Amino acid sequence: MTSTSPVFSALAPLGWDEAWAGAFDSYAAAGLLPGRVVRVDRGQCDVVTADGTVRADTEFVVPRDPMKVVCTGDWVAVDPDGDPRYVRAYLPRRTAFVRSTSSKRSEGQVLAANVDHAVLVVSLAAELDLGRVERFLALAWESGAQPVVVLGKADLVPDPVTLAHLVHDVETSAPGVPVLGVSALHGDGLDALLARVGSGTSVLLGQSGAGKSTLANALLGEDVMDVRAARDVDGKGRHTTTTRNLLVLPSGGVLIDTPGLRGVGLFDAASGVGQVFSEIEDLAGRCRFHDCAHEAEPGCAVRSAVDGGELPARRLESYRKLMRENQWIVAKTDARVRAERGRHWRRKETEGRAARELKRARYQ
Repeated sequence: MTSTSPVFSALAPLGWDEAWAGAFDSYAAAGLLPGRVVRVDRGQCDVVTADGTVRADTEFVVPRDPMKVVCTGDWVAVDPDGDPRYVRAYLPRRTAFVRSTSSKRSEGQVLAANVDHAVLVVSLAAELDLGRVERFLALAWESGAQPVVVLGKADLVPDPVTLAHLVHDVETSAPGVPVLGVSALHGDGLDALLARVGSGTSVLLGQSGAGKSTLANALLGEDVMDVRAARDVDGKGRHTTTTRNLLVLPSGGVLIDTPGLRGVGLFDAASGVGQVFSEIEDLAGRCRFHDCAHEAEPGCAVRSAVDGGELPARRLESYRKLMRENQWIVAKTDARVRAERGRHWRRKETEGRAARELKRARYQ
């Protein structure tokens, strides 16, 4: 399948390239068609192929593992004909945005696949929650995509100085990440956003009422996604988007709009957390002990930075929280990590007991 073939030309606007074509060779030899999943609904999906959009059943792809279920953004191999058609396989994902499920089994759930830009939409209609921003960014970095933070509904902050301060506050919590103030209503900041996401695949992420669907419509240049007003009391909205939809942008690239996320649990995202808190990871390399918990250990460079005003205490607390959560999730699925975690807390308990006994001895 060469770059001059009709199939290649038809799928190129969706991100098809020579590497994808090479990965599909064995499926092409079996008579299957390539396509990209643009929507998934309860075991069925819409797939764009060179012949148009087809409805296909996903039962031949492992259905019981949430990490292996076909999702929006996947490149798949589908039957050339039949009623119904079936997805026979999906190509290895280049990137995957994964969160932990709400189930007690602590499984991962892939929200979008083969994403180049993870666009976190934060509404300025409500007070900024930097901890939530850091949580989303950890998942975005872990996915392999380049994060971008959009402070949406910027028209609600008419003072440019105030808006600049808000952008700066988020930039300090998002090292290495572009932060843009955008008003989808008035078009402010859209050109800057399109310059960053106008190629490749971008996914919009955020809470209900953040303005993702309004932003998607502005980027698409037409009202494709339903929009409802957010509540005035807290800026939250209802789930106007109920499925993940992949849409082609007129300026180039494709966009995946997602439902509002109430929960974004980490799932084996240690490297993503480290990227979000890169300054803490750098400081930790200067601590006296390699396993320093940055609590009360002597020679802790991280605590010294907090005490000296170089590192906000809020950042350290957020880092600790996300690292603990991630370790807990990993420990539930990895017996070795679970055993190491148990030894760590037993050692902490022994050290604490020894410290208490020493303190009592001093005052006797």
